Amino acid sequence: MKILVLNCGSSSIKYQLFRTEDAAVLAKGLVDKIGLQGSCVKHEKENGSKVIFEGEILDHKAGIEYTLGILVSEKHGCLKVLEEIDAIGHRIAHGGEYFKESCYLDDDAISKIEKCAELAPLHNPAHLKGIYALKELLPTKHQVGVFDTSFHQTMPEHVYKYAIPNKLYEKYGIRRYGFHGTSHRYVANKACEFLGVDIKTQKIISCHLGNGASVCAVQYGESVDTSMGFTPVEGLMMGTRAGDLDIGAVTFIMEKENIGLSTANTLFNKHSGLLGITKVSSDMREVEAAAAANNEAALLAMKMFDYRIKKYVGAYAAAMGGVDIILFTGGIGEHNKRVRRNLCSGLEFFGVELDQEKNDANYSMLGTISKSSSKVNVMVVPTDEELVIALDTETIVTKL
Repeated sequence: MKILVLNCGSSSIKYQLFRTEDAAVLAKGLVDKIGLQGSCVKHEKENGSKVIFEGEILDHKAGIEYTLGILVSEKHGCLKVLEEIDAIGHRIAHGGEYFKESCYLDDDAISKIEKCAELAPLHNPAHLKGIYALKELLPTKHQVGVFDTSFHQTMPEHVYKYAIPNKLYEKYGIRRYGFHGTSHRYVANKACEFLGVDIKTQKIISCHLGNGASVCAVQYGESVDTSMGFTPVEGLMMGTRAGDLDIGAVTFIMEKENIGLSTANTLFNKHSGLLGITKVSSDMREVEAAAAANNEAALLAMKMFDYRIKKYVGAYAAAMGGVDIILFTGGIGEHNKRVRRNLCSGLEFFGVELDQEKNDANYSMLGTISKSSSKVNVMVVPTDEELVIALDTETIVTKL
């Protein structure tokens, strides 16, 4: 099948066109600055050649229409006609408690996504714009939603509930949802496939580390805990997000700085994390460069980042009663040997033996970086959330 995968943001659309038989990416790109000055489409062909189309793109429908035109263009396209697209898969940030797995986007499913918009006001409305646009532009094509939150719907109640009055959960759905679920699901299965083991026998700790970061405990194929919570700001220290933070500190800062909810939300989501500590960058590569120049704030930020990951890994190993696989994915997880080395250092007591040579050599390659004598398999597993969306879409539409 040929599956078009869309990830619609507030002012952008990421797209990939897959041929699922061999997982080939026939085309991919980014519709950028929708509704803003300087809007464009950055398109990449299967052979890696790139082209930029500049022009006014007023809304998501126009952006998708522009993209579809490129896909069938004689010079830059890879399709003769749009009818070659078999289905469309959408990345959906929040499925609330409605969606425990990917699903066909009929009117009922779309209505439930609309109800979740309050839980993800920056994401779900944008995803819905993409869904609405495709219903108009390709009305005969099936659409499927793949949710960041659905993998974590297997967390038990004592894990996902906050210790707040229960009526707030019942009234507003305030609970831990977790995110990066599509990535954690993919890499956990990929690791077991590589090792030749049954995921239903394995205790896995998945570390998705990038500008956004989370750790997930995957026990026997199911998510049993994850570091992100009601929103993606909970958990690890990230590029611009604070991560775990005392609620009392939040209210104290709001009072002392005389700031409102919107400003506080921006402070803890956009100006904290690596950026907030270093005042240098939210990019770990730039933070490390500053640390190499003896920037004390950068050195501190790196220690904070590493420590918090290790703390979650230790907690999840305890919660599951052990661990068989620790895996790293995401931009930092796949590329940063220092972070992997520091995380594994000190974990020898529960059987982790990192192979330094493999760790230093393994960049964005699927493989094991632990010693053969290690009781725990430590791995690098490149993620591919878009491929998961394409394959889920194929599976669902095939059954229709």
